[in-house]
Amino acid sequence: MVEGSPTVRRRELGAVLRGLRAEKGLTVDQVAEVLMCSSSKVSRMETGQRGATLRDVRDLCDLYGVTDQTERDRLMSLAREAKQQGWWQPYDLPYSTYVGLEAEALTIKDFDSAVIPGLLQTVNYARALQQVPVPGQPLSELSPDVVDQRVEERLRRQQLLYRDERPLKLWSILDEAALHRFVGGPAVMQEQLKQLIDTSQMRNVTIQVVPYSVGAHPGLDSTFNILEFAPGVPTIVYIEGLLGWIYLERAADVERYEFVFERLSEIALSPEESVDLITKINRDFAAR
Repeated sequence: MVEGSPTVRRRELGAVLRGLRAEKGLTVDQVAEVLMCSSSKVSRMETGQRGATLRDVRDLCDLYGVTDQTERDRLMSLAREAKQQGWWQPYDLPYSTYVGLEAEALTIKDFDSAVIPGLLQTVNYARALQQVPVPGQPLSELSPDVVDQRVEERLRRQQLLYRDERPLKLWSILDEAALHRFVGGPAVMQEQLKQLIDTSQMRNVTIQVVPYSVGAHPGLDSTFNILEFAPGVPTIVYIEGLLGWIYLERAADVERYEFVFERLSEIALSPEESVDLITKINRDFAAR
């Protein structure tokens, strides 16, 4: 049984509410005035940043002229499901919104120029990454307990690839630099690259490598994920960095990143050639 995601339900409901408002030609301020609430509340409901109450949904259905009882019931169900707790929420993750979206994505297209993506990391590789403090933030080093929790949640997220019902389709493109970066030592890297090779054999996983020989390329200074969902839920681009976590939903933004990803897939080695390169690099680590 595939677990539903309250994060996705909020965004799905928000997209419907935004569409209904647009059809009526109403502004956010006008809706807020009718509901007797702030404009920011309406905006946050429409973007999925906050859940809508059942009363909110009822009042908005009345305002937007939604008379079909089946549709009203569907929106009410989305509001209820959006209030449920996802398995990841007790972990208090700073990137919990992303984990909530990932939990219900059908396909993720991932490009990483620096490290192996979380869904493909081994325990030891993930632990080595979590133990690195952020420069300039003396309190940023995580405690051993928190590191253990972060590794645990990462392993749990990886089950998306292995579930029997609707396994996640992952298309990961890596810059070759991510394969050479010395994370945790030679033994950790050998284990990690071996796992990449093994995972690449799964039918729902595609791994490609952009080799050094390509030179400069469109994703050279970027790391991003494109998350695709069932119909009715907008595709989202997720970007992570020192400035925080950015989510892009505008059609023009999504199209731009999809174009870049397509270009990267064209200049990258084929999946078979990528495995050959990973194998070669792994032999180099073994010789150290």
